[in-house]
Amino acid sequence: MAIDSLFKVLPREAKDGTTGSVAISFDGKALRVPQGVSVAAALLAAGVERFRTTPLSGAARAPYCMMGVCFECLVEIDGVANRQSCLVPVAEGMTVRSQFGMRELNASVALTGGVRDED
Repeated sequence: MAIDSLFKVLPREAKDGTTGSVAISFDGKALRVPQGVSVAAALLAAGVERFRTTPLSGAARAPYCMMGVCFECLVEIDGVANRQSCLVPVAEGMTVRSQFGMRELNASVALTGGVRDED
């Protein structure tokens, strides 16, 4: 069932007085989105309804808090997984992909409490 997005993008003026957009891709689909907004806001405005899936049931998830607290908006951005899309501004040419299942955890960082052993 197709529905219209509940999110409407308001025009934003850049410092030079223009309103603009940038080209990004999401799961291989080319999108033009407003410049100066977060990846999450841009994807929601473009009608994206699923950003990631849960590890256990595979249920779809999308942004909830839009301020970096809930981690529901995790996506892969330019090859880097586990990015909070609500905290990352869109950039020209950005490649965004849905994240499926569990986040990857760097075991060496987890075991040392976030301190990396630089050999």
